[in-house]
Amino acid sequence: MDSSSHPPRPRRRDRHGRGLRGPLAPPQVPISLSRAEVFDDFVRDSVDRLERRWPQLGEVEFAVQEVPWPPTGPEEAASALGDAVPLGRLVPAAKDRPTRIVVFRRPVEIRAKGRDERAALVHDIVVEQVAELLGLSPDTVDPRYGEE
Repeated sequence: MDSSSHPPRPRRRDRHGRGLRGPLAPPQVPISLSRAEVFDDFVRDSVDRLERRWPQLGEVEFAVQEVPWPPTGPEEAASALGDAVPLGRLVPAAKDRPTRIVVFRRPVEIRAKGRDERAALVHDIVVEQVAELLGLSPDTVDPRYGEE
């Protein structure tokens, strides 16, 4: 009997005999997020947590930048003279844009080793910047500041 006369059988198992596997995650769930997307989620979660207590934060724009940008004014240049790399920055409102709080992703990732430590550091940075904006202490802005 010639093997070319028979149609190929449909394959029901993979080469290891385990059968075909289904999808790893439902289509609406991303299988993996980039580090930048995870970092954005940390900032978003922190802001959501604070907005429940401080509704005026709805008018503030929150952003993530990769690295700190160069200082633009004399007061920023004076604060940048130290060795410390800023982890976040409060940018006052201007005519055409609202007040903005920026968290710098790369310096935070360098300082925090694990996912939980990174999430806690991001929250502390956001709390510190909001406290500066509101003229309050970080403990007043979030009573759990520094605990995580």
